[in-house]
Formats: sequence, C-alpha cells, structure tokens
Amino acid sequence: MQLSWSLLLAALLSQNSNAFSIGTAIRSSSVATPTTLSATLESPAETAKKSLVPPSEIPDDDVAGMFEKFVQKTYGRYPLTIASGHGCTLTDKDGKEYLDFVAGIATCILGHSNKELSDAVTSQINTVHHVSNLYLIPSQAKLAAWLVENSCADKVFFCNSGAEANEGAIKLARRHAAINSGREITDPVIITAKQSFHGRTLAALSATGQPKYHEGFTYGGEMVQGFTYVEYNNIEELKKVVAEMNTTPPELEKEGRKRGVAAIMLEPLQGEGGIIPGNKEYFQTARQLCDDCGALLMCDEVQVGMGRSGKLWGHENLGIEPDVFTSAKALGGGVPIGALLAKGEAANVLVPGTHASTYGGNPLACAAGLAVAQYMCDHDLLGNVQARGQQLTEGLADLAAKYPSILADSRGWGLLKGIKIKDDAGVTAGELVGDAMKEGLLLVAAGPSVVRFVPPLIVTEAEISKALELFENALKKHS
Repeated sequence: MQLSWSLLLAALLSQNSNAFSIGTAIRSSSVATPTTLSATLESPAETAKKSLVPPSEIPDDDVAGMFEKFVQKTYGRYPLTIASGHGCTLTDKDGKEYLDFVAGIATCILGHSNKELSDAVTSQINTVHHVSNLYLIPSQAKLAAWLVENSCADKVFFCNSGAEANEGAIKLARRHAAINSGREITDPVIITAKQSFHGRTLAALSATGQPKYHEGFTYGGEMVQGFTYVEYNNIEELKKVVAEMNTTPPELEKEGRKRGVAAIMLEPLQGEGGIIPGNKEYFQTARQLCDDCGALLMCDEVQVGMGRSGKLWGHENLGIEPDVFTSAKALGGGVPIGALLAKGEAANVLVPGTHASTYGGNPLACAAGLAVAQYMCDHDLLGNVQARGQQLTEGLADLAAKYPSILADSRGWGLLKGIKIKDDAGVTAGELVGDAMKEGLLLVAAGPSVVRFVPPLIVTEAEISKALELFENALKKHS
C-alpha cells in the first residue's frame, strides 16, 4: 500500500487533527483502516512496556529451561553446566570435578584460568580492546611476525574463526587462479577430501566432503559450485581428478570459459572425519601436482595446528610446505581469533577492497594470541605434547588389547588422538563419551565410531594416567 503523501501532509498540518485524521487519508487511498493520528502516539504506559529489560532482572535459576526457550537448537548438548575451571579440571554447578580432555574442542591449550593469558587479556581490555583495521594495531603486527618467524608463511590475515579463515583461503585461491597466476581460469575448482571438515559457513561447508552436512543448504540440489572431492590419502584418485579438472569441457570452451584446479585443500590430519593422519607420500604428491599446474596447496590447520600434533604445524609432520594454511581454535587459547597465512605470490593476492574482517586481529584477540605464543615458548609445550602424546598412545594401545571386543586401533598425532570403537561393540562413541562423563572425564566423539582425546597441551603425566583410568571405568560397563 502506498499512501497519498499530500493527504498525509494535509492531515499533519490540519488545525483540527480530530476532524481530519490519517484514517481519512488512508480511506482516500481505498484502504479501510480507522487509525487516527492520536491513536498512533504511544501512551506513557506503552512506552514503559518497551523499556529495555536489564540482564540483572532475568532469572537464571533454570539454565536448561532458558536454553529450551531462548536458544536455537543447533547443538546436541549434554546436561552439564560448567561453573569454573582451573588447569585441566572443570567444575560443574554442583561442585563435581571433571578432567577436561575436550579443551573446548582442541581450543584451550593452556587449560583454564591460565594466569599469563588472563593477565594479558585483562591488561588489554583495560587499555583498548577494539579499534578496527582502519588503524595500525601493534599487537596484530607482533603476532603476525611471530607466526611468520615460526612457519613457512610470509604474511598473515587475521579473522575470528576457523570457518572464516577457510572462507578467506577459498576466496584467495579463486582470485589467484583468475587473476594473479596468469592462468585466467574462469571456472576455478578446489579439490578437497571426502570426510573432511572445513567449517559451517556456506563456502567452507561446500568444501566439506560430507553430504550429511549439505542437506537443506543447497540451491537446485547443489552447494556452492567449484568444489570436487577425492578419497583422503588416495594418490591415484588425486592424480586422476587433477588431470580431469585441468581439462576444459568442449561446451565450456565454446562459451570462452576455462576450467582449472585453483587449489588442493586438505587437513594434515582429518579431525571430524575420524582422526585420520595424512600420508606423507600423498601430501608430497599433492604438492607436486600443484607445482606442475600452478595451483595452490592449502592446509586446514584449524584443529591440528598450534602445537597439538607435537610440531607447531601439522603439515610439518608431512614434509611439505603449503602455499596457504589456516589457523584458529588454539591460536587464542579460547579467545576467538583466526588466521589465514600465505607465502610467496599467494601472500599478495588479497589487496584492499577484496577481503576484510571487522574484528579480525583486534587488540584483545591479539593480546591473547601473543600470550599463548609466549607461554608455548617459555614452557616447551611442544616437548610436553610429544611426551604426553606418547604416553597416551601407549595407554590407549593397552586398553585396546584389554578390551578387544570394544576397541580397535588408536591413531593420531601428539595430543590429538582417537580410538576406534568396533562396529559390533554394542556401544557408540557418543555413548562411551557419556559414560566417561559420569566417571568424571570429558571426551568428545569424532564421528559415530571414534572417541577423541584432545586435552590442554599443559596436561601432566598424572592427568594422562588418570584419564586412562577413568576411560577404562567407562569401558567396564560394556565388557
């Protein structure tokens, strides 16, 4: 409905608004609405009703009920309310303690209530916490320098999460193929692995080679175009698909289009796909294929990076250097931050106007990142990961031998470990995680048949032993 503005103006200017109401104007527009100008004015009582409700007046004695009523149901949550944490221990609202081998899903690598991290964040928020990327941010520059000094990268772009970092990598790969590489690709293809996981945003989800995550998010039955999937660690299939995607179909050629591989994007170790480490020969082949055709090799280090594998970066276990890799999770020790790192010509693809992030690399997040980096160096966290990772590997192998009807092999690197539950065990990974929780141990599933162990990187020898003991208590219920 479009009102006659001349009639409305006449109504507003009328000396007798009761005699000439907006209702008259609206009726003149063939709409039978009795609203008058006076009726549109809010009474003081109505205005009071719309006053902001302060958080202090919202009752919080029923947290589960509040979640049910107010929070969208995008997560399957355990009925556990955490009240506090210290080191590798979390305490619930009833005072029960749990040994935390989830670490916020591979995020809180310094554990909980870490003094150095807390001091850094407190000091920064009392100074300046956000100014935007319109200005120079010293802590952002310093964290970028630390990342470059300790990797193969030349430059860094900061954002807020792993999904956002991977979205940036996807944009970078497409722009490189179209403009910077000289290949003038109009139909860039990014090859990713089946059972991969790269995030929940639309392009990152399209890169994720798990159809179950695509359901309901397609357009015409398709996700974002330009992705194709190969079996992880299958060298021959990778070679075949690269050759195929670097060949332009005749129907595209007729339209003046050119198809080509923009990038191969892989996790050095598949996390959500079941804790599957990459094969050295496979990654070295991927590196060579990219070099041969001018594509970029990109590694998703969101879960395995920042020391969890026993090396700072997961790809260091594979003897290759990617052109691009992404980081998040552990980078801020639980404070949201993500990073897109690139080397060589890939480091100069994104220029002003092509990519940005409002919060990316703000002073607060970078102060956290620097505190994590300093703690890693001061306390030899990589050495601890290697030692405790070996202890965990041996302990899980002993349990697999002791409970052969339930457990199969354990796998992974450092303190990113998974143990497979046999198909005929009569229990799922999720159920075992629930049983372990009752024993006071927090674990997380990686798919339906793998239990994942991702403790803080500060975990001690005694805590690894205790976790194995508690996990065995959960296993006994099914033996």
